[in-house]
This record gives sequence, structure tokens and C-alpha cells, in this order.
Amino acid sequence: MKNKEILIIGGGLAGLTAAIHLSKIGFQVLVIEKNAFPKHKVCGEYISNEVLPYFNWLGITIETLQPTRITNLQFSTANGTTITSALPLGGFGISRYTLDYFLYQKALENGCQFLQETVENVTFSNTKFKVETTTNQLFEYEIVLGAFGKRSTLDQKLKRSFFQKKSNWLGVKAHYTGNFPDDLVGLHHFEGGYCGVSKVENDILNICYLTDYKTFKPYKNTEDYQKMWICKNPNLKSIFENATLLFEKPLTISQIAFDKKEAVYDHMLLIGDTAGLIHPLCGNGMAMAIHSAKLAAELVAEYNKGTIASRTKLEHKYTQVWNFNFKHRIQSGRWLAQLLQHQKATALALQIIIWFPALLTFIITKTHGKPIVIHPNKD
Repeated sequence: MKNKEILIIGGGLAGLTAAIHLSKIGFQVLVIEKNAFPKHKVCGEYISNEVLPYFNWLGITIETLQPTRITNLQFSTANGTTITSALPLGGFGISRYTLDYFLYQKALENGCQFLQETVENVTFSNTKFKVETTTNQLFEYEIVLGAFGKRSTLDQKLKRSFFQKKSNWLGVKAHYTGNFPDDLVGLHHFEGGYCGVSKVENDILNICYLTDYKTFKPYKNTEDYQKMWICKNPNLKSIFENATLLFEKPLTISQIAFDKKEAVYDHMLLIGDTAGLIHPLCGNGMAMAIHSAKLAAELVAEYNKGTIASRTKLEHKYTQVWNFNFKHRIQSGRWLAQLLQHQKATALALQIIIWFPALLTFIITKTHGKPIVIHPNKD
């Protein structure tokens, strides 16, 4: 038997899910997370129902959080042309503030340890990782999972290739009160970006958009940008004009990169957005983060039992399962994003979908997964 201790860098959705899974099957887990819980994050806050069988297996009773049940998708182009479709699997709306804190409490209940610190550097030598924090604490572990988000200073320290390229994408998110159907997720296109709208728990409306910094730069603040630019889409104009901001100001995150990333970097298994990010217009990044945590946890368990004989085989197998489950979904998201950057092509595509509505269902299935299968023997 190998050492059943594991370190997870990052306590977001993927890191917390992996911690719960690994602690459930007998691992001693330490999570290093720089932020205190609970905390709001820039996120669409919609999750496909594909995760529910896995959540049930983990003992996560999502119903206690009273999420909204979402069954329909509404999509519109920049000029407001709209089409609505049923979601094949459906999903639910839950805020990261509530969900992450709930998972954190579940991880504590399972015996996971947490350290509120920032990881300064990670090095690998002689089968061990050395993880150093900004307060000079040093940890040595045989297995480390990287769950440090979309873009981190640790990515820069590790000299990951995507970090060397400038990204012009900016994410903005806030909660509102407003009249919006509980069962609907809206994905609305505007020139230079996309906006997701859906209800989360407590009748709160989450509005989260991704925009090209070039279109945002001429405006002094998000309020002016929304009013003068995003609201050119009449659907978004109606939503914003009838919504009241609950935050002091919207949250923002810059330099969001959709470039190809590695599932394994310098022997560290990467999960969630750290390994790959799907375009928000596909609305399913949260489910992918949860699923990636399951895949990594299962393979770490196999490695511990000796079913996977070496670290090299573990890394190869994880890269394989990551690509099998997510590569085509991410590629589909990139293709859709590129299409929507061309208004004439978007208008033509939407007209074709109006003629053949089944195409929209096909596109949705290309960016969403199937219900996550549980393998009880993989513990």
C-alpha cells in the first residue's frame, strides 16, 4: 500500500469535490485554499443534472440547499432573435457562495484538513512534491492535485504556456432581484460577448457575462457598459432594466484564457478549470469541474491499490480519461464561440435551427455530458 495522504491546492468546486471523494474512501486530505469560506465567485451558477448520481454517492444532498430546477434554455443573438428549447437532462441553479460553503462543511465532516494559505511554488523531485506557501510552510506529498482555478499566480510560477499569452476576455458577475422564470437559463449574445441569466436559491437572479476587453475599455464602469453596449440586445435590456443589484458592485475577473491546457503538469494531476475551461456560452463548466474531480479521485485510488502500477501510467491514464470526457466538449465550445463572433454566420445558423429545431438539442448534447456513472469498485 502507498501513502494514503494527499494534498489538494485550491478549494473551489473541483478541489472540494475531490476532497470529499478521497476522504470518503479513506484518504487523509489536506486542502490549501487562499480564501475563507463562504465567498462569491464569478460563475454562471448553472449545473447540469448529469452530476446528481455522483452527488448522491458522495452523500451531498443538494435538495437541502433549495436550488432552482431548470428545464429550458433560451438563446438569443445580438439583435434579439430568440429561440427556446428544452434541456435534454435539465439542471439546477445554485450560487457558488452557498454550494462551495456546503461542500466545505461536508469535507470537514469527512475529516479533511484545511489551511488558509497561498501556495507560492510546487516542485517535484525523487517521487515527492514539495509545496511551499507564502509564509514559508513546506509540505511534502507523493500525490498533489492542482485545483487552483482559471488563472493563478501559481500558473505563472510553473511557467505554464497559456499564461505567457495575453487574454482579452473579462468576466463579470452579480446577483440581482428581478422577475425571471425559475425554470429557464438564458444565454444571450451581444457584440463581443455572451451573458448567462438564471435563478439560484432564494429567488436570486444571477447574471454573469463574458466580454472582449476591447469592447469594454471605452466605458468607465460596468454599469455604463451594460446600459450602453450589452443592452443593445433587447432581451438583455429588458432583464437589466427590471433587475435590482444586490451586490455593492459586480465581481470581475480578467485575463480568462480558453487556450488548451494540460491535464497533467510536472506530474501534478490538474482538475476543474486548472485543466481546461469551456466557454461560458455552453453553460456547463461547473459539471465538468465536478466530473474531473471524480475521475482524478478514482485513478488516485487505483494507483494507491497498485491497480495502476506507476506514476507514469497514472498520469497517462488521467490524460486519456480527461480527453475522452472533455476534449470534444471544449472544442465544441470554442467552435460555437468563434461562430458567434460573426453576426451574419450566427443569423444564418439560427435560421437553420429555427427550420430544424432538433439541431439545437444536438448542439446542447455536444457541450453537456451524460449522467455520471458511479463505479463502486473504484475505491
